[in-house]
Amino acid sequence: MLNILEELPSGLLDVAADGLHELLGGPSLIHLPGREPAPLFVSVLLHGNESTGFCAVQDLLRDYRSRELPRALSLFIGNVAAAGAGRRYLDTQPDYNRAWPGTEFADLPEVRMMQQLVDIMTARQAFASIDVHNNTGINPHYACINRVDNRFLHLASLFSRTVVYFIRPLGVQSMAMSGVCAAVTIECGKPGQAHGTQHARDYIDACLHLREIPEHPVASHDVDLFHTVAIVKIPETVSFGFGPVDADLRLVEDLDHLNFRELPADSVLGWGRDGTEPRLSVCDDNGVEVFDRYFRFDNSSLVTCRPFMPSMFTLDETIIRQDCLGYLMERLLPE
Repeated sequence: MLNILEELPSGLLDVAADGLHELLGGPSLIHLPGREPAPLFVSVLLHGNESTGFCAVQDLLRDYRSRELPRALSLFIGNVAAAGAGRRYLDTQPDYNRAWPGTEFADLPEVRMMQQLVDIMTARQAFASIDVHNNTGINPHYACINRVDNRFLHLASLFSRTVVYFIRPLGVQSMAMSGVCAAVTIECGKPGQAHGTQHARDYIDACLHLREIPEHPVASHDVDLFHTVAIVKIPETVSFGFGPVDADLRLVEDLDHLNFRELPADSVLGWGRDGTEPRLSVCDDNGVEVFDRYFRFDNSSLVTCRPFMPSMFTLDETIIRQDCLGYLMERLLPE
């Protein structure tokens, strides 16, 4: 499935994301030389409807058309078929950012491809790894890590002082690459926003200019570190909507405005229909159901029962069904 190229294909810097499938034919890994030989590994379009990373790389490489990159770059352009359809992934595919080593998926062609990518970047002694994403809710730009390690924190804080540590879901790029080199996921807001593209472009360029990643601790005042403690999903059997709708579960219509706000206990997030109590699925890092730790029903109102900070809460019903409603976080202080 994987195309491996040693130079930029003609037209790559001018094509829109939805034209990549026709241009490339499938997922492609492109190795470009630079002054420093250990490559920066950048993955974009693991979700086909998240175009900011690809646009950022296009902008960056246009600037380097006539000059040498400061460091070798290995660029993985992922789910081009889904990009052509403007979707996260196609019905016939697994999620490209749940199929990396450590995945819960069975042996699929995509799973074997992601293992191949990790093997290639291990052999090339990757310097660092960046996976670029968008999200659908209202969120700040932030970075994610899967190890609370000084190098990872330095790499993340170069993008944003807001850093999220998580170990679920499984099978994500940054977790697989964390065994090879310092690895981060960067979340660049909604797709199509110029400031998100510029931020990602500038960050990748800054990482290409790094000679090394510091190993000393990050100053505590330079980073706000959070730990994702649970993932929230809506069971398939529960109908839902936002605001005044006829559904089993009515969620507050501005739910995505709660992202990265520390909610106190007793905050109301929704209501069951006709006095019912439709439960959410809330699982911790170990996959254990923990709904009662974070929520309760009070006269059919869905209420928080302890303080936490939501992230990636979204109003996009397709994303909610394909992935999740969002995540719950708590502050984590570096040791």
